[in-house]
Amino acid sequence: MSLPRDEYPRPQLVRRQWQNLNGPWGFAFDPGRSGIQRGLPGVDRLPHEILVPFCPESSLSGHGDPDFHPGVWYRRTFSIPDDWGHGRVLLHIGASDHDTWIWMNGALAGTHRGGYTPIAVDVTSQLQRGENVLTVHAQDDTRSPWVLAGKQCPDFYSRRCHYTRTTGIWQTVWLEPVPDTYIANLRLTPMPEAGQLLIEATLGGSPARATLSATATLDDKPMGSAESGLQGHQAMLALPLDEVELWGPGHPTLYDLDLTLQTDAGARDNIQSYFGMRSLALSERAILLNGRPLFQRLVLDQGYYPDGIYTAPSDEALRNDIVISQGLGFNGARLHQKLFEPRFLYWADRMGYLVWDEFPNWGLDVSHPRALEVFLPQWLEAVQRDYNHPSVIGWCPFNETQVDQDSGVIRGVYRATKAIDRTRPVIDTSGYQHVETDIYDVHNYEQNPARFAATFRSFAKGGEPFVNRPNHDAPYEGQPYFVSEYGGIWWNPGQTDSTGWGYGGISGRPQSAEAFVERYRALTETLLQHPRMCALCYTQLYDIEQEVNGLYTYDRVAKFDPTLFYKVNTQPAAVEQN
Repeated sequence: MSLPRDEYPRPQLVRRQWQNLNGPWGFAFDPGRSGIQRGLPGVDRLPHEILVPFCPESSLSGHGDPDFHPGVWYRRTFSIPDDWGHGRVLLHIGASDHDTWIWMNGALAGTHRGGYTPIAVDVTSQLQRGENVLTVHAQDDTRSPWVLAGKQCPDFYSRRCHYTRTTGIWQTVWLEPVPDTYIANLRLTPMPEAGQLLIEATLGGSPARATLSATATLDDKPMGSAESGLQGHQAMLALPLDEVELWGPGHPTLYDLDLTLQTDAGARDNIQSYFGMRSLALSERAILLNGRPLFQRLVLDQGYYPDGIYTAPSDEALRNDIVISQGLGFNGARLHQKLFEPRFLYWADRMGYLVWDEFPNWGLDVSHPRALEVFLPQWLEAVQRDYNHPSVIGWCPFNETQVDQDSGVIRGVYRATKAIDRTRPVIDTSGYQHVETDIYDVHNYEQNPARFAATFRSFAKGGEPFVNRPNHDAPYEGQPYFVSEYGGIWWNPGQTDSTGWGYGGISGRPQSAEAFVERYRALTETLLQHPRMCALCYTQLYDIEQEVNGLYTYDRVAKFDPTLFYKVNTQPAAVEQN
C-alpha cells in the first residue's frame, strides 16, 4: 500500500533527510488506562492494527469507532538508514490528542501535554543498531474541564455543533537526523519598510561557537544574504533584500530562504524555508495590510473530514478547502476551535489566503485560575509554530468563553500573546465578552435580514455598537469592529427529519434555494456596506456531520452555484472605499 500523508510535514523548516513513519502500526485500546502497569511499553506486539496518522474514530484508520477512548497504544519497528551519520536523531509527532508518552526500545524517551502542538524528542541515546521499537501511548478525557477539546463532543458521539472525537496520533510521525548542534526553531519577522527580514534562530543540542548564514532568492534570483557569529543557543541577523515584493491576496509572493549553521568544530546543519513580506496595522475602522484597508471576507472553517475526522485524507484535500473558499469569493478564514496542520498554512501562504489562528478552548473551565496554567503553555507553543506564516494575520486564543470567566485568565493570555508577537492583532476571546482586545468582534445569528441590519444601524451613524453580553462585556473603545460569526443558514433539502441542525432550525430555514441565496445576499451586504465594519465571517464553509449550515456538503460538493456567492462577496466594501 502507498504511504498515507507522505508529504514533508513541516514546510518552513525543511531538511533533505527524513523518514516518514506513517502507515500500519500495532494498536490497542486501553479503556482502563492501565497499560503502563500491564507492561505494554515492553510487549512484542499489540492485538490490533491502525493506519497512522488517522485517529481510531476515523474510517481511514481502519477502526471507525467513535466511542470514548480514555487510552490508546501504538507500536512499530524501524531501522535507521546507514547514511544518517553520527549526529543526533529526532522523533517528531505533528500532534497527538491529548497527553502522550513515548518509549524507544522500552526506555521512556519523552512526554507531552496537549493535543494540538508538535512533539519533538531526541531519541539518540535510546537507539540501537538494526531494528528499533517505538511505542506511543496517549490518554484523552474530553469530559475533563482541564482538557482542551474544541468541537469534540463531550457527551455523545456527535450532537448539534459538537462532532466526533479524536484520540491519539492525528498528524504525521517522522524521524530526522541532525548534527550535534542544530537549528531547532526559526522566527522570521518581515520588515518591508526597512527592506529586511529579521531572522531569529534557536539552536538545539550542544552549545557551540558557530556561524549562521542566510540567503534569500525570488524565482531563483538572488535577493540578499547575511551571516552572524554566535555562541550559545540563540542567533539573530537582519537579512537585507535587493527587491521587496509584498505578499497579499491576489499576489502571494514568497521568497525562498536557505539557512546554514556551521560550527567551529565542523558540524553543519542546512535547512530550507520561505517567507512573505507584508505588514499589518490597525486604523480606527480597518485592518491595514501593507498600509491599505483590506476588508476581510472570511468564512468559518472547522477542519473536519468525513473519513479522517481531524486529519485530512491527503495534502490535496487541504488545498482544496482553500480552492472552494476562494471560489465563493472569500479571501480568508477563521480556523475554528482547532489548530490546523502546518500543511494547510503552507497552502494558505502559497495561495494568498488570510487566516486567523484560533485554539480549541471549548471544554476548558476558564472560571478558574488554573485555566491559565493549562492553556497558556499550549497556546504559546501554537504561536511559536505558526509565527512565520504570512497568511496568519491575527491570533484568537479563545472563542465564546463562559459568563463566569476569570477575566485574569483572558487578559493574561492576551498580554502574553502581545508580548511575543507585536506584529499581529489579537482578539482576546471571539464573540460574547471581551476583556482586553485589539479588535472588537461579535457573533450574530439573526436570520431575518431586516432585523439583522437594524442591529447595526445606530453604529453606522456614530452610535454604540451591538455587543453580545452588555452586562458582562468590556466597553467598546473604538477598535476596528466586525461580525465574526453570522449566517449559519440551515439548508439540506434532502433531509426531511429533525436530526439535522443549523441556525434558524428547520422551521426558520429558507423554503427554496433562491430564498437561501437572497438571505445570504441581504445579510452579507449589510456588513459589506457598513462604514464601520472591517471584516465579516460567514458560518460556514461546509456541513459537518449533523450540522447542515455549510455552503458545501461535508463531502465538499457545492449546494448552490458558487458564482452566486462570489458576486456578493467580492463587491467593494465601504471601508475599502473611504
